[in-house]
Amino acid sequence: MNLDNFNSLIELFFYQSEKQDSKSVFLQWLNPNNNKKFTWEETKINIFKLSKIIKENIKEGDRCLLVSENRPEWFISDLAIMLAGAITVPAYTTYTKDDYKYLIEDCEPTVIIVSNNDMLKKLNVVINEKNFIKKIITFDEVEKAHHNLNIDNREKYLDFNSIMKNDLSEKDKMKKLNLKRTSAACIIYTSGTGGNPKGVILSHGGILNNLVGACEIMKPLIDSRPVFLTWLPLSHSYEHCVQFAQIAVGAKVYYAEKIEKLLDNISEAKPTIMTAVPRFYQNLYNKININMKKQTGLKAKLISATIKLGKKKLLKEKMSFFERLLNSLLEILVRKKIKKQFGGNLKAFVSGGGALDKEIGEFLNSIGLPTLQGYGLTETSPVVSCNPIHKIKVETVGPPFKGNKVKIAEDGEILVKGENVMLGYWNKKEETEKVIVDGWLHTGDIGEIDPQDGYLKITDRKKDIIVSAGGDNISPAKIENMITNAAEIDQCMVYGDKKNYLVALIVPNKEFLKNNEIINNIIETINKNLTLVEKIKKIQLIDENFTIENGLLTPTMKVKRKKVIEKYKKKLENLYS
Repeated sequence: MNLDNFNSLIELFFYQSEKQDSKSVFLQWLNPNNNKKFTWEETKINIFKLSKIIKENIKEGDRCLLVSENRPEWFISDLAIMLAGAITVPAYTTYTKDDYKYLIEDCEPTVIIVSNNDMLKKLNVVINEKNFIKKIITFDEVEKAHHNLNIDNREKYLDFNSIMKNDLSEKDKMKKLNLKRTSAACIIYTSGTGGNPKGVILSHGGILNNLVGACEIMKPLIDSRPVFLTWLPLSHSYEHCVQFAQIAVGAKVYYAEKIEKLLDNISEAKPTIMTAVPRFYQNLYNKININMKKQTGLKAKLISATIKLGKKKLLKEKMSFFERLLNSLLEILVRKKIKKQFGGNLKAFVSGGGALDKEIGEFLNSIGLPTLQGYGLTETSPVVSCNPIHKIKVETVGPPFKGNKVKIAEDGEILVKGENVMLGYWNKKEETEKVIVDGWLHTGDIGEIDPQDGYLKITDRKKDIIVSAGGDNISPAKIENMITNAAEIDQCMVYGDKKNYLVALIVPNKEFLKNNEIINNIIETINKNLTLVEKIKKIQLIDENFTIENGLLTPTMKVKRKKVIEKYKKKLENLYS
């Protein structure tokens, strides 16, 4: 299969659906109250049926807002929107009413698809205000919603199950596609760590181009039909692209019930590959580490040897005959048991959406959980580079995908060029021209390329650099990673722009909330490994976690620095008095 030959993502799906066993299950939701399964054939038929309704209510190029948790209908809706000639605008379920108002007013969707009545309640006021919205489709039955919602025009509302009961004529099954590789596939809004989100327009060709590199990374990991467990929000560009990689490799796709049930879902799905963001791996690292520290005697010695020899193998350091023999034995005694906790079939974790700490990467790879760190942005469809399984360098984000060119500007900024680069920001011509100059996307990240093997290393984030009163450039992310690697600390944010020294806002593990001495000792130990300007002089403990719900975390679990500073400005400034 040559991905360069396809003009659109929907064309890729139809090609793959013809190749697959029509009766084999393609999509399944691990929700005990709604455990839906869709075969390849059912998925295709449902796409046709939904697309017909959408097409009746849009003009080519219209936007369709999609607000839902991960479930099979999300996939069906996304593909149906494309088949109808419209553009998908995915939105997080964790957005507030004001966030939805901003998105709707910005992209003016003709059709809105929502999963359930709770989501509909959040959107209902703004929906009734806007005349450009012609149809609202819900996954839940809309009749149930009428009792709780003030719906002005009932004819506007349809539910998914009713649409699926419609008959399809042969004419309805015709794949009339006017899409080109340059056609817009979706508008994905950035998570907005520094203000209002921007709508990133990604093309069919851009995502298809990205899949070439993704399939190359997955090839050595797949020896039979791969299984994926999808739990990151599909409204994020990272998981959105993974969705099409799943089509490309003919995978079986499970959708997690919810994040609280993730470990149970992993045991049930037994995934081959799992994608996640650094926060997931940090939590995993802390959890495994705490359990390992509880071990004594022979068990403790075996664990210590597993980490030591696993790291040696990862770094390709020379091992003696005895070490190689012991390492093989540890594969059975330790690593196999750890893998079993993740279903037993896991070939690799893939980390993206932020920087993975080197210590965590080395640890996970050493204990038998291969973790491939990649790098990308929403604006690059989204992957720029990724570590391959045969040569993992945890301190890097791997070599660039073949589909794009990468170079380093004079000030160290990473620049990217290729079909995968976005078409632009929706309704923001000036901002587009600021970041795309002569075809090169200015990423805002600082990095370097290893001249030996071409591996890319991210050294900083241009916008997040703290400039001290003395003019020193300091990376807060580096220090924050070191602090949150301590099991006693859940979250932190380093502060000190234009100040004489750095301070930190720390959210301790609940058990250590009132134990200031332990937290201070941890900071003292970390300070020994930092330069003079990087050292944390004072700390402020807080008992409220940064969460998506309180607006201090993005949906991909990145700290919204600006929001945290606004909320805790007084406490932070008091550390300088």
